[in-house]
Amino acid sequence: MPRTAISTPQAPAAIGPYSQAIRADGYLFCSGQLGLDPATGELVAGGVAAQAEQSLRNLGAVLGTAGLAFGDVVKTTIFLADIADFATVNAVYGRFVTDPPPARSTVAVAALPKGGRVEIEAIARFGA
Repeated sequence: MPRTAISTPQAPAAIGPYSQAIRADGYLFCSGQLGLDPATGELVAGGVAAQAEQSLRNLGAVLGTAGLAFGDVVKTTIFLADIADFATVNAVYGRFVTDPPPARSTVAVAALPKGGRVEIEAIARFGA
């Protein structure tokens, strides 16, 4: 199966040489989403909880463009600029995922693009 790029204006445009998502071999590989407002390309106000919410909305828009939803996600990775934000982001994340929740890794990183506090990426499966 060829690689097919997925793109939607309902999520922020890529800020580098990458696709919002790639469909390949029955899976959708979603690039990490920051808490950026798709209209302005700027981080949303309100701290890490608001950024996590926007990140997940952006991810949902990419999934939806591919005909998928959070129930089709099999793996996520959450990148945090500060591991102290884990509980806050986890609470927001829990409102978006369905049972059984996907496998997940959460890691603290030195920094995120644009000064973001959280970035979330996902892998989803077609026909789940």
